[in-house]
Amino acid sequence: MNTQPLSHFDDRLHALRERWEQYVAGGQLEQFVEFAVALNSLVEHFARLRLPGLTRLCEGLENAVLPHIGDPSAHPLGPQAVASLQRQLDALFGSVSTSRNGSVPVRRQTEGVPVRDGEWVKPREVWIVSAAADDEVADGLSRQLRFFGFKITRVDWHNVPEDTELPLAVLFVPARARAEVDAEALRQIAVFRAACPASQLFYLGVAAFIEPIVALMRAGIDVAVPADEQPAMVVNRILDLIQTEEQDKYRVLVVEDSRVAATLIRRTLAEHGIDSHAIADPGTLLDTLKDYRPDLILMDMYMPRFNGVEATRVLRQMSAYHTLPIVYLSGESNIGMQVEALRLGGDQFLIKPFNPVLLAAVVKTKIARFREMQRSTQVDGLTGLLNHSAAKARLKALVEAAGYEGRFTVAMLDIDHFKSVNDTYGHPVGDQVIRGLAWLLKARLREGDLIGRYGGEEFIVALPGTDVLLAQAVFDRIRSDFAALPHTHPCGVLYATFSAGVAGYPAQDSASALTEAADQALLQAKSLGRNRVEAAPD
Repeated sequence: MNTQPLSHFDDRLHALRERWEQYVAGGQLEQFVEFAVALNSLVEHFARLRLPGLTRLCEGLENAVLPHIGDPSAHPLGPQAVASLQRQLDALFGSVSTSRNGSVPVRRQTEGVPVRDGEWVKPREVWIVSAAADDEVADGLSRQLRFFGFKITRVDWHNVPEDTELPLAVLFVPARARAEVDAEALRQIAVFRAACPASQLFYLGVAAFIEPIVALMRAGIDVAVPADEQPAMVVNRILDLIQTEEQDKYRVLVVEDSRVAATLIRRTLAEHGIDSHAIADPGTLLDTLKDYRPDLILMDMYMPRFNGVEATRVLRQMSAYHTLPIVYLSGESNIGMQVEALRLGGDQFLIKPFNPVLLAAVVKTKIARFREMQRSTQVDGLTGLLNHSAAKARLKALVEAAGYEGRFTVAMLDIDHFKSVNDTYGHPVGDQVIRGLAWLLKARLREGDLIGRYGGEEFIVALPGTDVLLAQAVFDRIRSDFAALPHTHPCGVLYATFSAGVAGYPAQDSASALTEAADQALLQAKSLGRNRVEAAPD
């Protein structure tokens, strides 16, 4: 088993333990706040790495910690409170120790890709817990997951494997005849949850009602898949688990005329890994926004020349900043003034002196929703790839960046006989085939490659630094892999193929010329019998 040390992750754990020990020794409120901040940072880290069991343990400890922050007279905490927190902290570290087994995850262009410093080293094993050894759904999921390189272990409901590598995910596939989740199933799920604290637990085939789903969540299930949804959707979620994306740092612009307040705010943000920039004069706000491009503004209410509400009203007149989150941070305690400030364009109001954990939580939540809203306008809902307009815009930017000496290849892909798949098996299965090709493209291509769903069953791909001959070889290998990919459906398994056409830059010197030439090559591939890759003439 691989127990490779990971410095950024270890630093967070070390900081949490060290700040707790400092508080136990000193008993000061400031030390307790530092401990709470370190704990909150670890919660965010576990959530980003999609480690639900550890996230849940951290959140339970955080819920026990937060009530003590707002009461200075409670410190130092009494022996009973300290002992209670110590037990939760010990349970957390014990679960971390249990879960830190695994191997390097497969990612895009998986050969030879090093694990980034600070990334959780995840296992590639998936347990499938089914009621019958020959369950069709479980068999289909096993085939698909093995195709993508996962190690599959079939497990009995009453047998949690011991002395084995802990899995990335556990899939519970109940018998089809079971209409309800009974108490015995919930007890067994809880046993698996305790044994696999860092694994993602899925339950397939639950009735689409709140009560059974809540019961499953209480037992430890992370994702409950309703009976009317395609089980193969689980494959997409599991593939997502091994692709921990490195997000750009959150950026916050602090508009605050007090140097002391700005320093305290920026220190709090830095402790949570958030980048910040401060200005004292709101008169420079527009110029700073153009240069710094923040994800959120922390706005003081009262400043020289004009106040924060006036500055916010100006920004809301401009389309570029119409949805940019603005959080007021002020000593203003008048509720009427706060409501008026929000009505005139603010998103939230925090009172000084601020709670550092609350400030960080508000900032991160607002930025996450803002980025998700931006992302939703560029991403295809079915596949998670770039949508038509975003792909065209990215291709145009590639052409502009390439210049006269650059080179790259564009491909248009189309699933063969797709209408007959929809007509024979239904649109949900057709959607599954489309997702299958999307998963394969994401798994086989590089992080910097452009992958988009152009429309329907058609995809567009651009490979920077790649000539047409190499691109043909790449897509022919993907074509062969896709033809062997099993697509599970209620009646069994089907297989599909695609055709592709490729064109190269600078032989085609504009985005429209590239897509047109690749599309013509695609039509040529279709006319020659499909399930092949053709290149546009130079």
